[in-house]
Amino acid sequence: MLKRPAAGSIPDAPGSYQFLDSEGRVIYVGKAKSLRSRLNNYFGSHLPLRTRQMVDAAASVEWIQVANEVEALMLEFSLIQRHRPRFNVRYTDDKSYPFLCVTMVDEWPRAMVMRGRRRKGNRYFGPYGHAYAIRDTLDLLLRTFPIRTCTDGKFRRYASLGKPCLLYHIEKCSGPCVGDVTGDDYAEMVTELLRFLEGDTDPVIDRLTAEMAAAADEQEYERAARLRDRLDAVRKAVETQQMVGSRSEDFDVIGLVEDALEGAVQVFFVRRGRVMGRRGFMIDKAEELDRAELVSRTLERLYFDDNPLGWPKTVLVPDMPAEAALYTEWLTEMRGSRVQIRVPQRGPKRALQQTVTRNAEESFTRHRLKR
Repeated sequence: MLKRPAAGSIPDAPGSYQFLDSEGRVIYVGKAKSLRSRLNNYFGSHLPLRTRQMVDAAASVEWIQVANEVEALMLEFSLIQRHRPRFNVRYTDDKSYPFLCVTMVDEWPRAMVMRGRRRKGNRYFGPYGHAYAIRDTLDLLLRTFPIRTCTDGKFRRYASLGKPCLLYHIEKCSGPCVGDVTGDDYAEMVTELLRFLEGDTDPVIDRLTAEMAAAADEQEYERAARLRDRLDAVRKAVETQQMVGSRSEDFDVIGLVEDALEGAVQVFFVRRGRVMGRRGFMIDKAEELDRAELVSRTLERLYFDDNPLGWPKTVLVPDMPAEAALYTEWLTEMRGSRVQIRVPQRGPKRALQQTVTRNAEESFTRHRLKR
């Protein structure tokens, strides 16, 4: 049976606390602005059912004091990831979403579809709803940014043969395997592709338009026709990225639906005004959570993970999180500049959030059919 810590032994300071069972396993991790105040609440007589079940299963409680609330938040998440306590909220991605990866760690970077764990040093774009969406986008862009898409084994094989593959002959690869492009020119292509995928599309369109006009003026009509086709492909790629804001806007939109046991989350990532990716996951409500606390847990899940699109300037949520000031401070610290958390009240952003929420509802319906 869990014994109440001695009076005055719990510090009146920020930190993380851990409940352990009789085997010494961590069964619940929490955080608090005041450890003393929060832990005293667990020894009251009117606890919610799930909290009472956790306290009944616990044999001891420990705590770690830190300097401030942001450190407590980060420590809590770290301990949850390490111990996977059974009474904490559990998350399940509703599917393994694919990313477009540019392998910057390679001598000759490659564009590829990738799922699962991301490798440090590479650049990632997405997540996308389907792998074919990435392949379609790549197919449109490779004539303008002909970087390689082949595996390392295939690259070495054609390099040893001294002959390029079919993609080179149809102008969808610049032939680095046979030395047909310099390292500097290849690096410039990769840089331009990254900028384009980040949403900086105007310079590429302007350059292709100018080159096409120049080729036509010089009566190089075949080259002008190829540039026209590349320009059309680039414009089609731009059209696949839905415009939902101004070019200066970077924001994430969260949709959330729930019942007594679980919740479903969908997120649209908007960068430079365009929807650049999406993600969804399920929340198993193993601990007692109100709506504001559930939004807080959603933010933790989203932004403690490696974020390939970087930190947004604004996070649009369905309801304000519990301890909103704490989460604003944490996200601002992670981004390195001011981050705003708010609920959209009207206009296009409100309409966009309703769309994201409908996606969450559909995902939740599919999930419940599998229960």
